[in-house]
Amino acid sequence: MSAVDTRKKLRNAAIVIALMTILLAILSLSGCGKKEFKDGTYTGQSGKDDKGAYGVVTITIKDNVVTECTFVTYKSDGTVKDKTYGSGGSEEMYEKAQLAVDAMSKYAADMKGKIDPDDVEVVTGATIAYGQFNEAVNDALEKAKK
Repeated sequence: MSAVDTRKKLRNAAIVIALMTILLAILSLSGCGKKEFKDGTYTGQSGKDDKGAYGVVTITIKDNVVTECTFVTYKSDGTVKDKTYGSGGSEEMYEKAQLAVDAMSKYAADMKGKIDPDDVEVVTGATIAYGQFNEAVNDALEKAKK
């Protein structure tokens, strides 16, 4: 290979490295910016789980934090999962179902003062409800983007 060919290859490699460095810098800086949301009240819904159940969250945003939050989950027939959810089965199944019902209010309360649902602590035994909560909050936040 001639010296000219070697210089061309080195120059091309330097150009590729420079472009990759610029691209990486742009990508890393784009993730550094704080997301901004419009003040207001927004509702979001999760997708349905394998039994057709889903969650709905309503959040109020003020100054880029959630100031109010409610979270309700519904069975596939559209009825609310409440104090009767899980009844009719064993006591153990009822207790597990009620753990998820109790977690709904904990998730909503923990969301206040935050903007990222990943900052909400997961309740052991209520991870499906947490997934629905997280998905519903993210849906509401999409609607609130500036």
